[in-house]
Amino acid sequence: MPGRRNESVAAGVPRERAEDRADVAARRNIMDHESSPRILVVRPDRIGDVVLSLPVLDALRHRWPKAYLAMLAHTYTRDLLERNPCLDAVFEDDPEVVHRGPAGFYHQVRRLRAQAFDTALVLMPTMRHVWMIFLAGIPRRISVGRKVYHALTGTRSLSRHRYIPLRHESDFCLDLARVIDAREPGDRPLIELTEEERRDARAVLDRTRGQPVIGIHPGNGRNAPNWTVERYARLARALQDRHGAKIVVTGSAEEGHLAEAILSGLEGPALSLAGRLTLGELIAVIGELDLLVSSSTGPMHLAGALGVPTVSVFCPLPARSPERWRPLGGRDRNLLPPEGQCPTCDRGPFCDLSGITVDMAGEAVGEQLARTSG
Repeated sequence: MPGRRNESVAAGVPRERAEDRADVAARRNIMDHESSPRILVVRPDRIGDVVLSLPVLDALRHRWPKAYLAMLAHTYTRDLLERNPCLDAVFEDDPEVVHRGPAGFYHQVRRLRAQAFDTALVLMPTMRHVWMIFLAGIPRRISVGRKVYHALTGTRSLSRHRYIPLRHESDFCLDLARVIDAREPGDRPLIELTEEERRDARAVLDRTRGQPVIGIHPGNGRNAPNWTVERYARLARALQDRHGAKIVVTGSAEEGHLAEAILSGLEGPALSLAGRLTLGELIAVIGELDLLVSSSTGPMHLAGALGVPTVSVFCPLPARSPERWRPLGGRDRNLLPPEGQCPTCDRGPFCDLSGITVDMAGEAVGEQLARTSG
């Protein structure tokens, strides 16, 4: 695993209440005298959310080069975290199967207690994980939000003040690192791939010299507004006509019908990888694309962290907007309905972003490809 040191197991300052300032100063003073703290970061949710947590690890490693850094996350994000060069260990939590029920919960408590962590940063709070780190005896515990279980466990919590002013999710995550004085980012990659992984991915893509390879990820688990598959299909045809592109469609096995609908209308080179890749293999394939087209979803965030250009369709509503959820890396082009809210915005995550046209996306892809080749 790239960048591993042991076995596997943004801008802004948080607004603090006046009565918390002395407590923050005391915590910073303690951390200043620890050259090698043992820090656990907790983020047990989806791939995209975990990617946007990775700058926290970079900030912590930059602040304490000799720290022991571990992450507690869901099993399905392990392949992603194993490719982060800042982490010393990954602890999986699978409450639905492996760590189900009281026996599974207390097994996890014992595992964490044995690691003697001195600090835990809970980037996505759940009652399960706040109680877990409390019972594991981790003395400094910092979480997000104001919940009863924070008070019952004596866990320090930061309010996001109803997300006003709206900032990027990675910056909200960094607020917790700033509390313990990890303020400056480092320069490490967020995701590292080995040359063997890249070589294998290139073999899968089977690119031809001079031919751009464009990924399309048409699904998103219905977790965010998204285009219809017909629009992705029309865009794929346009990209082959304009750029001679090879179209690579990714997705889960359950999204295979989306890939089939897109590829059935193509005459040029195309490949469906839906349901054929592990997360680690998907990361490597995305890393070898020239560009990825998608909605606001996990593969978009993987592409951003890998430095791959993206074109993404977004909803303008604040909770779903690119202001908060755009990919990292600075090579993104995010499309919004030009008239503001589109006609289906009232459908929430089932909005089809009808205000964003295929022509808009095609122009954005052309600009991104020209920028890359230039």
